Amino acid sequence: MPRIAETPPTLRQVAALPLRKRDGVIEVCLITTRETRRWTLPKGWPMKGRKSRDVARIEAEQEAGLIGKPKKTPAGSFLYWKRRESRFDLVSVAVYLLPVAATLPTWKEQAERQVAWFSLADAALMVDEPSLATLLANLRV
Repeated sequence: MPRIAETPPTLRQVAALPLRKRDGVIEVCLITTRETRRWTLPKGWPMKGRKSRDVARIEAEQEAGLIGKPKKTPAGSFLYWKRRESRFDLVSVAVYLLPVAATLPTWKEQAERQVAWFSLADAALMVDEPSLATLLANLRV
């Protein structure tokens, strides 16, 4: 009997896509991951008792020092492979637009990450995950 490869379950995360308008151009905020220093969005695991959009807001504040009110429904999603010690896990990330109202002078993960603003086109070039790059390149706000 032939062996069939098992498809690992897809894990779920939530991300904020922080936005601002500067000189008539929409910009998005990207952060670096702590371990591999790749550019991505502020994201995290669901939190019991909290709505996904609220988790996205919390992650943006803790990881990038950004304050805003997220949209109620996701603008899209992307997939990526999360590096673990002995394996990779496939993660589906729901992305919530977060118009940024303020930036904190200090925040929880400030010393652990880089934070930078990019045009949508440049942000799409900066990220490694192809489906996140597509989401950014096709975003209409």
